[in-house]
Amino acid sequence: MVIRTNQAPDERQLAIIAQQLGRAPRGIEAVAATDGEGTPLVLRMAPIVDGKPFPTLYWLCSDVLKVEISRIEAVGVIKALEQRLQEEPEFLEAYQQSHRDYVTARWDAMSVAQREEVATLGYTDVMTKRGIGGISNWHQIRCLHTQYAHHLCGDNVIGQWMDEHYQVDRCLP
Repeated sequence: MVIRTNQAPDERQLAIIAQQLGRAPRGIEAVAATDGEGTPLVLRMAPIVDGKPFPTLYWLCSDVLKVEISRIEAVGVIKALEQRLQEEPEFLEAYQQSHRDYVTARWDAMSVAQREEVATLGYTDVMTKRGIGGISNWHQIRCLHTQYAHHLCGDNVIGQWMDEHYQVDRCLP
């Protein structure tokens, strides 16, 4: 079961996140989704981390999901999905809508001060034109992990496809 939380991590969750990442977390604004036990699945990240743009709004942190999605990537699914994007206009439109939704969610999640910082540092285009995972070419897929993180927090056609074809959602407790 996935619970969309969008709340600051508590001490227990911070310890779990550090273990999941293998380092102390930085740039986390909120836990965007958890499992039924409150274990973080997806983090919502700050737009600027260490003075640089961090266009990945949703970061998949679940060890179980990372392993499962890496297994799917390893069999060449990204190339097959990119071919499908070229051949099926409806699928491409749904994919590009996922990117538009992501860009909107990222911008809406920013405070006024963060938007001002983004503008001052010259990163407005990065935050308003780059899609899921910071990708600029919305006819390609960079990473299934970022797609699935968005799927758990929003509406993402690639994440839906992974659940339908690979039952990734069954990996969740």
